[in-house]
Amino acid sequence: MLLGFEEYRAQAQALAAATGMPYADIEVHHFPDGESLVRLPTQLSERLVICRSLDRPNEKLIELLLAATAARSRGVRHLTLVCPYLCYMRQDYSFHAGEVVSQRVIGDLLAQHFDAVITVDPHLHRVPTLEQAVPTGRSVALYATGPVADFVAARLPGALFVGPDEESEQWVSAAAARAATDYVVGRKTRHGDREVEIELQGDFAGREVVLLDDVASTGRTLEVAAQIVRAQAPASVSVVVTHALFVGDALQRLQAAGVGQVWSTDSIPHPSNAIALAPLLAGALAEA
Repeated sequence: MLLGFEEYRAQAQALAAATGMPYADIEVHHFPDGESLVRLPTQLSERLVICRSLDRPNEKLIELLLAATAARSRGVRHLTLVCPYLCYMRQDYSFHAGEVVSQRVIGDLLAQHFDAVITVDPHLHRVPTLEQAVPTGRSVALYATGPVADFVAARLPGALFVGPDEESEQWVSAAAARAATDYVVGRKTRHGDREVEIELQGDFAGREVVLLDDVASTGRTLEVAAQIVRAQAPASVSVVVTHALFVGDALQRLQAAGVGQVWSTDSIPHPSNAIALAPLLAGALAEA
């Protein structure tokens, strides 16, 4: 049985349909003081899947843990979390005295409540595997390179794939190989949450250029990369991201930088969603 929450219902229902599982909502009522009342269906299976993406995580995590605890108390023996976007993965090291390593805290918390966790393109840096970050019995990191490459190849065959920084190289190279096209990767120096410097070299003139990244929050990295590419008069500049956070005026700044199309997977509900993850996630659930 697969359960979902209202804000991610369409994607959870698509996943349930792809796996042949019955679907039901986890209902949430918000009290005036900000507390949440969580209500599960009256009938639950012994093996249960909860699907919720963990953008805007602070409220969602509390509701998720309330639901998981209630499910266990009602006889659920195996509990799987499908969270296409997994929060709190960036802080995997204490860079300054007193900083909390939130990846370790949240990873351990999820491992205490779930037997398996399945996510897509987790934002891992110094920790090489999801199992180390979320030590459940089965922690699965899927990659959207296949769906992304197929999507781009169908719309812009032969496009040049561009990764804005070194961290994107493994992901961008895999997508380019699947789409049978070439790619380049830049080097980034970050000076703050919104200030980045990018060194990007390539022959972009007259090319259909697609900037690929796993997460777009402020959009500043993609904005700077797009400005560099546009200086060489490409045929077009498009953006594809897995996780479309796009806070504030990020989309408007990308458009001002010359980006024509912005596409994303449906890991986070957003108007740019164009690539469904249900087939990818269903394959992982089938192996659970």
